[in-house]
Amino acid sequence: MSGTTKEVQFLISGMTCAACSARIEKGLSRMNGVEEANVNLALEKATVVYNPEAAGMSDFEQKVEQLGYRVPTEKIEFDILGMTCAACSARIEKGLNRMDGIKTASLNLALETASIEYNPSQVTVQDMIQKVEKLGYEAKRKNEVTAESADYRKQEMDRQLGKFVFSLILSLPLLWAMVSHFSFLSFIYLPDMLMNPWVQFALATPVQFLIGKQFYIGAYKALRNKSANMDVLVALGTSAAYFYSLYLTIASIGEGMKMTDLYFETSAILITLILLGKLFEARAKGRSSEAIKKLMGLQVKTARVVRDGVEQEISLEEVIVGDTILVKPGEKIPVDAVIIEGQSALDESMLTGESVPVDKTVGDEVIGATINKNGFLKLEATKVGRDTALAQIIKVVEEAQGSKAPIQRLADQISGIFVPIVVGIAVVTFLIWYFAADPGDFSSALEKMIAVLVIACPCALGLATPTSIMAGSGRAAEYGVLFKGGEHLERAHQLTTVVLDKTGTVTNGKPVLTDVFTADGMDESLLLQLVGSAERQSEHPLAEAIVNGIKERGVALKDAASFEAIPGYGIKAEVDGKNLLIGTRKLMAENGINVADYEDAMAELELNGKTAMLAAVDGLFAGMVAVADTVKETSKAAIARLKDMGIDVFMITGDNERTARAIASQVGIEHVLAEVLPEGKAEEVKKLQQAGGKVAMVGDGINDAPALATADIGMAIGTGADVAMEAADITLMRGDLNSIADAILMSRKTIRNIKQNLFWAFGYNTLGIPIAALGFLAPWLAGAAMAFSSVSVVLNALRLQRVKL
Repeated sequence: MSGTTKEVQFLISGMTCAACSARIEKGLSRMNGVEEANVNLALEKATVVYNPEAAGMSDFEQKVEQLGYRVPTEKIEFDILGMTCAACSARIEKGLNRMDGIKTASLNLALETASIEYNPSQVTVQDMIQKVEKLGYEAKRKNEVTAESADYRKQEMDRQLGKFVFSLILSLPLLWAMVSHFSFLSFIYLPDMLMNPWVQFALATPVQFLIGKQFYIGAYKALRNKSANMDVLVALGTSAAYFYSLYLTIASIGEGMKMTDLYFETSAILITLILLGKLFEARAKGRSSEAIKKLMGLQVKTARVVRDGVEQEISLEEVIVGDTILVKPGEKIPVDAVIIEGQSALDESMLTGESVPVDKTVGDEVIGATINKNGFLKLEATKVGRDTALAQIIKVVEEAQGSKAPIQRLADQISGIFVPIVVGIAVVTFLIWYFAADPGDFSSALEKMIAVLVIACPCALGLATPTSIMAGSGRAAEYGVLFKGGEHLERAHQLTTVVLDKTGTVTNGKPVLTDVFTADGMDESLLLQLVGSAERQSEHPLAEAIVNGIKERGVALKDAASFEAIPGYGIKAEVDGKNLLIGTRKLMAENGINVADYEDAMAELELNGKTAMLAAVDGLFAGMVAVADTVKETSKAAIARLKDMGIDVFMITGDNERTARAIASQVGIEHVLAEVLPEGKAEEVKKLQQAGGKVAMVGDGINDAPALATADIGMAIGTGADVAMEAADITLMRGDLNSIADAILMSRKTIRNIKQNLFWAFGYNTLGIPIAALGFLAPWLAGAAMAFSSVSVVLNALRLQRVKL
């Protein structure tokens, strides 16, 4: 997104099929100032990228409502402390109403309360509290009143369940009358009363107009906006059956006969079955967001803080950066923080997948939702609300589930024109039956037309892709693999080549000082002092290992007068009046320092997988220090797993050829790209792409960011730098190379699942319409089949939640 655009997400209620989501998406996309709009039917959520100078949330809400749908919101109340007059309440009210995401905010000075209706995907409770505090007052959360939002899906389901039960009670007598007409069920007793057309009329009318009102309203709104959706098909089909039956009923007045060829049961049973299908579908869709619910369930609800010397328990939303937090053994860490007192072992398995607790002490960072195992800790909050690691993970998963994979475009395009085509087919079916196949039999022709209208609903088509993306990305998150969007989940299955950065990816990234070699005439302790004093200015992992190793040898370090990092080569510094160069052979060669006499010693170190750092003092070679990085325990098995999947594995590093190959041989990698400067990594990725490969780059450092962005798929080790994670398409939270195979496997399984769904959705309509048109499907059976198709697609997608990787 450019600096002039903003992105907003909001829920939409009232969508029934893919035609609805396609219509809203088209309507939002055409608005002035909107650059991109994406509507996800399964999540019932819209994502809009727009220019805030040309459009805003109120415009989007208005557009959605104009199209016949709703944007649900939440309500919350605060006690406001510190107001003294009407000017205070007016000021707070104005300040809150100007915030993005707040629909209405009203202040009551007498009660000292604020009532706010807001969009939770845009603004948080903490944002509102901070706004009030910034205005000079204090806001305390009173109670959260769930309006039509946080639990609006459950409320909607309860409403639909009530409608279904009412509809079922009225439809069962009509069903009884219908089945008794089948010759093989003629033995069933049927009261004469149920054969009375006026009794059938009395039973069917409430179902048609009270229960079915939602379909008429939906159809009217769709047609008013020059569109058509599932509601149009249902309203047309049931109305045709109902009004034809009503005509026959009125025509029978005075004839004193009982009508048997009515279709009141068809319209009533169709509506009942469609409601039942929607109930099943809603329950199944609710299960598809299990991953988000599990992640949210990791968060604690309250935190114990010390403010003004007083210990108090407050809601998590009220914690602010800088708060002092107390955590007892066995409790969860509420927010991201740093330890200021105490020590303990923390269970970080929710983040890293590592079951062994990690020892933490004063100065160490801790992550919200991790478990404090055995010590009392006093913490200082560093990240709260949306900034915590867990909140960021939830955000990534939500965005991935809400995004649209390219494979969905075909389904969207078809859904947009599907309903008008079906109506046309239904009319043609009626005409062929009435004038040719069964001339003059209006009832028979009508029945075939209704069956075509009902069976052709495009619900399954609209749910085929988003439900699989939701389930697949959610299951991947449980394995520590975060896809940043549906397009990445789709593309990952095409990968043929994986390029692994060495340090921190294949290896642990925590090298240790192993060897010290001095040139003739150089004192070892002096060399270590100079090298350590210079290297402690560097942020490179190797520099940290050298400094720690030198400190452990008891050498006192000095401050460097000057320092310059030379990426890919080493460093240049001045310590105690001496000019130092520390780094690679190339650095020595470029500065005219001869190291030929020490090549054998360097080669031996490198053959053992150690990295030799050469040091020159005042233009003369002074010695070298060697560091070794240990290979991750799982790297060898993970690389073998990738090879078994048909993936070519490369290792890329700035290290020299010998050291790189020593590490590569330990883990079974044949393809090594050594002595590659940071800016050259992206070039190497491009070369592999030009050779025809679909390339994934896996790295953890800042210098990997360009290569991560260049690759077809960038994967960042989650234990690494934030910059790398920002540039990547997939974040591997556990720092384990097995997660690469997990990501690719999850992508393959998800794409296979999407293809299955699309096949059945397309196949269902391709087969169902001609079968109905040929008269082999009664309308009520068509309704049952239509309901089953949507449920079956969602249930197939939910199989991904049980995938074992």
